[in-house]
This record gives sequence, structure tokens and C-alpha cells, in this order.
Amino acid sequence: MPRSGAGALLARPAFLRYLGLFGAVCCAVDAFVYGAAPYIRRNVTVVSIFREPAGPAILLLWFAGLAALCTAWWYGRRLLRDGVLTPRWITVTAALWSAPLVFVPPLASRDMYANACQGALVDAGLNPYLVGVSAQPCPWLDSVSVVWRDTPTPYGPVFLVLAGLAAAFGSQAVALAGFRLLAVLGVAALAACLPVLARRAGVPVERALWLVLCCPLVPVHLIGGGHSDALTVAFMIAGFMVLAAPSRSWGALLAGGALLGLAVSTKITIGVVLPFAALFAVGGLRRAGWSALLRRGAALLAAALGVLAAASLASGLGFGWLTALSGAGESVNWSSPPTAVGLAAEAAGRWFGADLTVVPAVRAVALVLLGLSLLVILWRSRDRDPLAGAGLALLAVIFFAPITQPWYLTWPLALFAVSAARARWLAGTVVFAMATILPEGTGTFRPLGVPLSFAMVVLVIWVARRAVAWLRGVELAADDAIGAPAAKTSVAVP
Repeated sequence: MPRSGAGALLARPAFLRYLGLFGAVCCAVDAFVYGAAPYIRRNVTVVSIFREPAGPAILLLWFAGLAALCTAWWYGRRLLRDGVLTPRWITVTAALWSAPLVFVPPLASRDMYANACQGALVDAGLNPYLVGVSAQPCPWLDSVSVVWRDTPTPYGPVFLVLAGLAAAFGSQAVALAGFRLLAVLGVAALAACLPVLARRAGVPVERALWLVLCCPLVPVHLIGGGHSDALTVAFMIAGFMVLAAPSRSWGALLAGGALLGLAVSTKITIGVVLPFAALFAVGGLRRAGWSALLRRGAALLAAALGVLAAASLASGLGFGWLTALSGAGESVNWSSPPTAVGLAAEAAGRWFGADLTVVPAVRAVALVLLGLSLLVILWRSRDRDPLAGAGLALLAVIFFAPITQPWYLTWPLALFAVSAARARWLAGTVVFAMATILPEGTGTFRPLGVPLSFAMVVLVIWVARRAVAWLRGVELAADDAIGAPAAKTSVAVP
């Protein structure tokens, strides 16, 4: 039945392309008007922005831009079903959506300022794993959020060395340009590696490219925010791409492990994918057997961990990242499920006159549950799709972490895009996450922290129920994240 009205427009590739471009331009304008400027804005909320002279225009541009990008990305899945979109068309569209955000001030996050000062520490010979950026009089310290000024950095040694090179010029503008360049290079590497991995994994190239490159998180957060995640995900996908080489040679195994080591050396938490990479490299436990898995898995882990160790020692920073990850607990926000559970419990206690402090305890329990979850996911993935298992493991890291950010979703998204996993809810989560951050970098719903913490508790209960069903072997029906036909070996994830 032919579509009419809005449905007909949303079925036209050209309309979706320029709808997304319109959204990117709106976000780019907001980056200049109300982005994460070098100075600090405190107590920023939707209401406080709205009260400013240009407030209504700022909010209109922001939410119209996000809505346009998300709508174009969401409805593009229907065109994928029809086989209308080609890899070239998708790549050009992604470039158009990202281009307006390449030369704008930092957007939706102040992380680039913190990274610049961390780089200044490295350039001055100090160790960001041992001291916060306030330990050395960084000339750009006022640009860094207060909560991160005395906190050791959790980034990997490779990224810190790159940050040191960016800060060595002594110019904040040059340092920011360096981080933006790294993000663009990371996205470009993804555009090159995703099609190769998708073909080797037996999934549609168009599906992989659309799901990742055209995801609104990429132009707004990875490029606009200049986050290291673009480089991290690029190394990770490149590693899996090499591991999927038809030859399955030892050279490919070691090269793939080294690339994954670079990913971990950029963002330490990516290390949870290494056991899944070993399964992927041998084609599953049942096919290879324990002997081959142990031999080839040990070689892969040695290559990955060898790169991490070499980077840690060669940089002169050592292995401080082992303890620096605990600094994430400095931020307390409802967007982290375990933190939200703790905040909800504390709020409930205040209703009955009890002054509780349970967030640290809940976070500690969550880390134990994370370890157990990773073991279970790994065991369930031994003869299934290791790419989907690795994506699920990264989702578990995000779910149980003491702090979460929208752009973290690009980690599992990239792996689901090249696997047969069906997870339409992940796309819905991305769309919701886009609306949780204002252009200045603060949270949209920050004043609603308590009620949203209770809403997050409901989500935790829902996830627990799905996890139990998954453990019982019940494959829960779900559409593919972008509507592409799922492969026969598809795996439903909780």
C-alpha cells in the first residue's frame, strides 16, 4: 500500500539525508551559541536556559536538531529493508551529517578541556594516574569541570600520550583541534573497517554502516564532543576485522590482538571484549576445542596485553590505570543504574526520617554482579556469536558502571552492527540518551534526579527479569535494531 503524507517523505532517501543534515546544522549552531564554552556555567537547566533572552531559540535548535537526526536514523531502517540504500550513499550521508560539527566549539561535554589539561600534565612530566589536573597550574584549569580537577584520569596510556602531544603546543585551541582530529580519524577508520568486518561476519554492509556511522551519537558526541571513544571503537573494530581474515593465520591473530590492545590502551574498559575475541578467532569452542582455544586465545591475549604493558611502560606512566578507574565514583548521577538504585534508597529513607548513605555500597555490589555477568555472558557465547557476546559484555559494563554517558553506547552498538544480534531496544536507548544532555554539557533532567532514579529502578527490575529469561534459554522476540532482516543464526539478547 503506497504511503502518503509524512510517511511518503520519510520513505525518500533524499529527504532523510537532508533531514539529518538539517539536524546537524541546528546542533552546530547551538555549539556556537550555547556549547561547552571554556568558562564554567553552573546550575544550568532547561528552565534556566529558557529564561535567558535567547533561551527559547537555544532549546528549539537543540531539540529540533536531535529530533531530526534521530528521526532520519530511525526511519532509515525501512529503506534498508527495501534495499534502497547503498554503502556509498550511506557513507556520503554520514559525512554530511558529521561535517557541520567538525569545526564547532566542544559540544554536549566538557571532556575535551579535561583531556587538554591531562595532556598538559603529561607534557610537564607528571602522571595523571597519580594526581588530578589541579596538581600542575594548567593554564586552562578554569575550563575543567570542578568534579574532575582533583581526580586521577581513567584513560589508557596511548590516549594520554596523544593528549600530551596535543597539549605540547601550549595552546588550548590547538589541543582541542587535536582531539577533534583524532575523533574524525576514528570515525573515518570505522567507515573503512566496518564493511570488511560485516562481509566477513556475514551481515549486510549497509546495515553495519547505517547503524554506526549515521547514529546521532557519532556526529553530536563523538565528533562534536571530541571523545576518545571514536578512536577506541575504531581500534576495536579493526582488531576484530583482522581476526576475521580468511587465512586465520597466526600473524592475523597477533595483529588483531595488537589492535585490540591499542583499543584497551585508549579506554581500559574495552578490555572485557578480549575473551570474546579469542572465541571469535577460533570460531567457537565446539568447533575448535579447548586445546586450540587455549593456544590461540593465549597468543591473542599476549599480543593485546603486551601492547597495553608496552604502552604503559614506554609512556612512563606505568600501570596507574589499575587504580585510577575508581575515580569514576566522584560523579553521582541517576543515569547510572546502580547509582540510581542507591539514590532512590536514600530518598526513600529520607521520607521516613532516616539519613542513609548507600550509593557506595550499591556500587560495590554492582561491580560484583558485573564480574558474575561477564562470566555468564562469556560461557553462553562459547558456541554462539562472539561479536554479539562482546557487545552484550560492553552493555553490562555500561549498566553496572558507577557512571554512564550517552556516547558509551557506541561501544556495543558497533559490535551489534556486525553481528546477528537483534536488539531494537538499543536503538531506542540511543534515541532517549540523545535527549539527556544539553549543548553546554549538563544533564537535561538533572533537577529530576530523584524521580528518575525511581524510574531507573523499574528499568533495573525489567532487565533482571529479561536476564533470568535469557538464562533459562527463552529467546525473547525482538526486531532488529534497524529493521534489517536478521540472519538465521541471530541471537536475542536481554
